Amino acid sequence: QVQLVESGGGLVQAGGSLRLSCAASGSIFSITAMGWYREAPGKQRDLVARITTSGSTNYAESVKGRFTISRDDAKNTVYLQMNSLRPEDTAVYYCNAQVRGYQYWGQGTQVTVSS
Repeated sequence: QVQLVESGGGLVQAGGSLRLSCAASGSIFSITAMGWYREAPGKQRDLVARITTSGSTNYAESVKGRFTISRDDAKNTVYLQMNSLRPEDTAVYYCNAQVRGYQYWGQGTQVTVSS
């Protein structure tokens, strides 16, 4: 099994930046992709960014050019650098790890962007 722990959320002003971290532990060798999803109250949990073990990335259209996903294999950690934040980016951000046939989720970290 895989355990995921997010950190780095907080309150920022519109136009500001924030860096989220997701530390993975357990059977990390089995992970084929990791990503960040976000969920605002009453809304669906949506993909923000994703990165595969080979380094391929994809992003939600709404964050392209503003957010960057990256990983540090030595630290078993995935990051989400968020720049030019907007109030509509406010949500709980969840780290996700894909193992063939299963998805693991972190506990979530709150990101709030004020006007």
